Amino acid sequence: MDIGVTVGDDLDRLAASPAAFDFVELGVGAGSLPPESIDPDRLDRALAGRDLVVHLPYSQPLTSYAPEVNDAIVAYQRRLLEAVGDLGAEKAVLHATSADRDDVEFREVAADQLRRVADAGRDAGVEVVVENVGHQHRGIQLSVLGDIARETDTAVCFDVGHAYMEGGNGAIRRFLRSHADRISHLHCHDVRRRGDTHMPVGAGEVDYGGASDALGEFEGTVALEVFTDDGALLCDSAERVADHLGAEW
Repeated sequence: MDIGVTVGDDLDRLAASPAAFDFVELGVGAGSLPPESIDPDRLDRALAGRDLVVHLPYSQPLTSYAPEVNDAIVAYQRRLLEAVGDLGAEKAVLHATSADRDDVEFREVAADQLRRVADAGRDAGVEVVVENVGHQHRGIQLSVLGDIARETDTAVCFDVGHAYMEGGNGAIRRFLRSHADRISHLHCHDVRRRGDTHMPVGAGEVDYGGASDALGEFEGTVALEVFTDDGALLCDSAERVADHLGAEW
């Protein structure tokens, strides 16, 4: 199991992040950092031997009501995936959103879009991992996301804090009991119901002990998505997560 840290779209923050992490997750695309603008040599120096994971554009919808727009969305994501594949990215996180998450028939469109983007990733040599954002207005619900990911044979980025915001610790356990085998990547941080999010692990209300019991043996990647540049806090969160998952870090 590898543990890394998210750094937004800032190469300087990437370079300054603790060297103890196995990988760094970098935001790319519109509204973030266009991968075509990244100097590969500068990126290699900043990574300093760590692996690269990317987060595809945070606000880019996965689906539209217009087939032409859906084609354009896939083409855009394909271009990004090809670019980050050339930079050596191993995984790419994709937000699971829908133009209408409550329309049962429209779920087929979301599933088709997800399948197409995941296939584009395979072509580029990058594993696409779809992230749960069901606590957001257009985020696909956890119960639906698990089924769509299984139907399309797409790996999941399970954001523990997002799942808590959607349905509490019970939602975390339910998803893991049904779909733990699909999870390749974890986003770990802590949250409180009053709206505090992306806090150091142990500072909020997420039951990481219960989550790790439901997850079982995990051999994927874990990204600390804690919104701080304090290296000690980041490393403490990493140690806590590793302890819960029965790993050394």
